[in-house]
Amino acid sequence: MAVVDPTAPNKPMVLSINNGLILVSGPARSGKSRWAEHLLHNHPDVTYIATAAARPEDLEWQKRLDAHRQRRPEHWAVAESGAELVEVIETLSPGQSVLIDALGGFVAHHLELDASAWNLLCERLIAAVTSSRCTFVLVIEETGWGVVPPTRIGGLFRDRLGALAQQLDRVADAAWLVLQGRALDLHALGRVVP
Repeated sequence: MAVVDPTAPNKPMVLSINNGLILVSGPARSGKSRWAEHLLHNHPDVTYIATAAARPEDLEWQKRLDAHRQRRPEHWAVAESGAELVEVIETLSPGQSVLIDALGGFVAHHLELDASAWNLLCERLIAAVTSSRCTFVLVIEETGWGVVPPTRIGGLFRDRLGALAQQLDRVADAAWLVLQGRALDLHALGRVVP
């Protein structure tokens, strides 16, 4: 039986996708953001788009954000999109690489939309990504593996995030699932559910 040293550093991957979409999903504390950053580490022109609310009063959240800041290469540009992710994507210069961390922030900003308006917004997001001439790495939180949310809004968030992740996978060039600090290539290992 082969034994792999889990602490051995991975060789940097050469990202062979240009002007496409790569999804990186996983549960909390899985390493998904680190993997997404790793995929773009050697790219010369990267814009990091943060989607979550700032939450300056939440000290634990601020510690997490600080850990992300310290890992990012200094030459990366940073944009805060808040609810305006589609508009930020539409302003990007062609040819750059973009890391969006994460889809859950975008979903959370729009929970007040009715189903029809939400579906139109999802279509706009997918159109913005697929028509852009940028390389996107999009982090997606996996929320449906745990306890069923006790509130309607929690269930709506979980369902919208899961459905949008599936829509994005249909147009993605690659998808990774990150668990326990290990990345699995979903397109190579998985089958599309009919």
